Amino acid sequence: MSQRNRRVLVRAIDDISIEEVPVPRPGDNELLIRSTVIGVCGSDTHAALGRHPFIDLPYRPGHEVVGVVVAAGEGAEDFAPGTRVIIEPNLYCGQCAQCRSGRYNICRELKVFGCQTPGGMADFFTIPVDRVHRVPEAMSDLQAALVEPLATPVHAVAKTGDLTGRTVAVLGAGPIGLLVVAAARHAGAARIVATDLLETKRERAVRLGADSALPADAADLVAQAHAVLDGPADVVFDCVAREQSMAQAIDLVAKGGRVIVVGVGAPGPTPIRLDLVQDREIRIEGTLMYTSDDYRTALDLIASGSIGTDAIITATYPLEDAAQAFAASLQPEHVKVLITVTAP
Repeated sequence: MSQRNRRVLVRAIDDISIEEVPVPRPGDNELLIRSTVIGVCGSDTHAALGRHPFIDLPYRPGHEVVGVVVAAGEGAEDFAPGTRVIIEPNLYCGQCAQCRSGRYNICRELKVFGCQTPGGMADFFTIPVDRVHRVPEAMSDLQAALVEPLATPVHAVAKTGDLTGRTVAVLGAGPIGLLVVAAARHAGAARIVATDLLETKRERAVRLGADSALPADAADLVAQAHAVLDGPADVVFDCVAREQSMAQAIDLVAKGGRVIVVGVGAPGPTPIRLDLVQDREIRIEGTLMYTSDDYRTALDLIASGSIGTDAIITATYPLEDAAQAFAASLQPEHVKVLITVTAP
């Protein structure tokens, strides 16, 4: 095996480089994985811009990773070399009350691979064996690259309970918003309206299951959305998480309804109308990442063919062009940008 191991280092959005580090050796219960496809997440670009509240610069990204097992440490031999895998990047303690209840996605000591630890935007990396899932044989690497991004919307939708026959509004049609639309439709939502500033993204939202997609800056947005849904939304998913989108969410949701905050908010306070929250018994709830159940649901949904890669993936770049991939991800017309790694 080649001893060359390139790894992306992000110091700032205009200072993204490739460092060369030794190929790691898998420890007990670890796998050595060769990366094949890595997604550039919105959290990656937020961090590169210095705007992510929980990722410090510099950092070494890569939490949306598809790869191939190269070697297994003791205790991880169930994964033979050549096995294609995706990673579940939440690294949890397993001991706190949240972990013991099965909610390890909000572990008290949670670290995210590729956010608070060096990630998989590299030729090779190691990761605990319990953090990987096998890729079905019939699934392409590009399809597999959408499983991790889809798992977050699957988890967000699952938090609302049974969506069958209910109405939904999705604010923001970036990668997560588009996949929330798909997950909500899969979960049985009766009618879905999405919003975004860009017409191209609104068109994608309709392709993925929205009944209508409206300009996010429309002066009469609430009235238009209520017309599509035949009344206020039972559930609003805020995939933007800014003051304006939260204000829209409060106005869009029905009395007794629920607002799920999916997007990563900016550091600091965000004003909301507490008088309306109280008077209308609106429930506002955050959602973070996913658990293995959400991963399995996302795998099944991708495998079903319900979500085409062409509706989400808009560009690919080789690893050596990671800086260009980050720059492309900041362009409004792009949805999901991927980095591909050629076997050394």
